[in-house]
Amino acid sequence: MPTIETARSWYPENDPVHGFDHILRVYKMAERLAQAEGADIEIVRAAALLHDVNSGQQPVLSHVEGSAVSGGRKTHQHSAADFAHTILKSEGWPDERIQAVEHCIRAHRFRDDREQPQSLEAQVLFDADKLDAIGAIGAVRSIAYAVMAEQPLHAEPSKRFMNSGEKEPGEPHTPYHEHLFKLRVLKERMYTPSGRALAEERHRFLENFFEQWQAELRAER
Repeated sequence: MPTIETARSWYPENDPVHGFDHILRVYKMAERLAQAEGADIEIVRAAALLHDVNSGQQPVLSHVEGSAVSGGRKTHQHSAADFAHTILKSEGWPDERIQAVEHCIRAHRFRDDREQPQSLEAQVLFDADKLDAIGAIGAVRSIAYAVMAEQPLHAEPSKRFMNSGEKEPGEPHTPYHEHLFKLRVLKERMYTPSGRALAEERHRFLENFFEQWQAELRAER
């Protein structure tokens, strides 16, 4: 079983969005959900520690898929699953348990739904990862990501974006854009009862935060 200290070396130290702090929060939340739901804790722990590995390199930010994401993150779930296979194989894990971890990792990404979380363990990881994208932590991460991607903190979403989620040419991807596109719908995407219960409070906070955020930026409050 990979250790927390070993996993620390797989992630960049200066990434406030997908660095080791995120991994540790997801790990702890995944443990909590796994215990509540009766999931295989070893599978969940391994998947949580490995789910965002990106070959140990700091990603270079670019704009794809209509939002600001890192160049490596578009397919990071596949490279992370491959990395997990190598690590767990070297530790002598049986193939069926390695495959279970790989499925958890490949199925955790919001922007790629081609592989849905089928196992309870994959659903636990998905929920734990998405809980870290909402609430107070989610609000801060969305701002940090915009700064890292050199995007403005405020720009009014276009009518096209509001209606379809597609941006106009040259339209930036602000934290509020990310909230409208992804963060506000995560509550409905939770799979486990425990995840859904925790998402309710975090969702309310996030909605209130972005309502206040937009009002202050528009000088309405």
